[in-house]
This record gives sequence, C-alpha cells and structure tokens, in this order.
Amino acid sequence: MDAYVIWFIVAIFFTVLEMFTSGFAVMCFGIGALLASVVSCFAGLNAQILAMVIGSALSFFLVRPIVLKFFSKREKAFKSNADALIGKMAVVSEKIDADAHTGRVAIDGDDWRAVSETGAVIEKGKRVEIVSRDSLILTVKI
Repeated sequence: MDAYVIWFIVAIFFTVLEMFTSGFAVMCFGIGALLASVVSCFAGLNAQILAMVIGSALSFFLVRPIVLKFFSKREKAFKSNADALIGKMAVVSEKIDADAHTGRVAIDGDDWRAVSETGAVIEKGKRVEIVSRDSLILTVKI
C-alpha cells in the first residue's frame, strides 16, 4: 500500500473521530494527515512526519480558533428552554403580591412562579411580559 493511501486513511479516521468529540481538536490531526498524504507523493518518511506535525500545529493554532468562534456565535444566538420565555407575554393565573408571597403566571401550557419587576400588585387575568428569570421564578411587568 502506498504511503499517500495510508496517510489518507489516517486523515479519514481523524475526521470520523471528530464526529464523536467536540472542540475541533481531533480534526486538526486529520488536516495534518491530509498534508502528509500530499507530501508523501514526492518526499520521504521524515518529511511526511514533519508535514503531519506542522500541518496539525498550524491548523490547531490558525483554523481551530476561527471554527470555534463561528460556532460559538451561532449557539449564543439561539435561546432554548426557560430562556426562550423572556420577552413573551403570559397571563397571571394567581394574583402577584410580594407582601403575601403569591404570584403565578401561565404561559405555553405551563404555570410558573412569578414576581413583579416593580413590586406592584398584579391582579389575576392580566397580561404581563416576562422580563427575566431566576431559576424557576419569572420576573414580569405589565
């Protein structure tokens, strides 16, 4: 089997392995192996190993930060679970009164403990906007 085929198989192995990990670190070794595959067409084993090391290092320090920055921006833009409730409208299902320690709102079929943003009493049936969340308690405003 030719050296370029072996290096190409190693590159595919690292690429498949990256699918089961996160952080784009293993893929950098796959890029290095791909570079070594190209170098193997016209150079010896020492040059191939050097190409693998240099290609992996360059991709780790140059390509990986760009990829991580791209994916981290996309993840931050998407809100899920309880964070997705912020900004939505809800209906007060139990009078919100800080002095009596009462208050619940209904939203999307769920009932949540709620407090008023200003501390004002909000009567049952009023529509309110969810402004923030602290654990399982929603802060609302009229």
